[in-house]
Amino acid sequence: MLIVTGLAGAGKSFVLNTLEDIGYYCVDNLPTLLLEPFLRDFASRHHQPVAVALDARNPQGIVNLAAQLKQFKHDYPLQILFLTADNQTLVRRYNESRRPHPLHTGNQAKSNVLTAIEEEKRLLGELNNLADIIVDTSTYNTAQLREKIIRLLSTQAPQLMLTIQSFGFKHGIPSNADFIFDVRFLPNPHWEADIRPFSGTQQPIIDWLDAQPQPQQFIANTAAYLQNWLPQFVQNQNRAYLNICIGCTGGQHRSVYVAEGIGKTLQADFPSLQIEHRDMREYQAP
Repeated sequence: MLIVTGLAGAGKSFVLNTLEDIGYYCVDNLPTLLLEPFLRDFASRHHQPVAVALDARNPQGIVNLAAQLKQFKHDYPLQILFLTADNQTLVRRYNESRRPHPLHTGNQAKSNVLTAIEEEKRLLGELNNLADIIVDTSTYNTAQLREKIIRLLSTQAPQLMLTIQSFGFKHGIPSNADFIFDVRFLPNPHWEADIRPFSGTQQPIIDWLDAQPQPQQFIANTAAYLQNWLPQFVQNQNRAYLNICIGCTGGQHRSVYVAEGIGKTLQADFPSLQIEHRDMREYQAP
């Protein structure tokens, strides 16, 4: 189990989102009184890694937390990640977000952001000393911080949720498309009257297109391109989902066939891949 704590504005929410993307079950701002029963009754039975965020929004609960966590580390498999940043960076982030510091509210109100930051550092000082991992986010942009967290804490390579979708241009381009491939140049089985009613997932169309060299070459070349470049969206972009759209005229034959072919080729590299056919109609024999 991972405890995520640190200074407000150092990136805890972003880190939790990143941890969720790589398979952690995340709980934000769990009351400190509930931490021990949570560890005992939930985390010990949960099969996926668990991350819990704790911070100074409840100063009374933070006072004895370091001593509690020190004991918990003897009783449970527990790591502590502490996120920090320099004062100048934290002040700039608060000025840009225009959000109040947690210690600016209620009975803990401070005269300015810098004073609140210094008070928070005092409250969390023992947690900082107890941390297994300390990450200073002052010089990181979001992509760099995501890469850092994945490198430190991922138990497996992050997976891109990939959807291959066929569509017909005459019905409009999908609004959620990230990549669009136009296959209207491929031989068109629409002009073969005896197989026209079938779709690209049915054997008459599959057999007809299998016999044409261009669709096979296009599938092979496009799949190779995607296999080469899609991992960059995992490594360098804050992307968890990607939609690749394949379009022909009506979305019935060529785009369906090509989407199926590319999807089957990429399935081994992207186990969560889904294939969808937006405009396809299955032919039902009378």
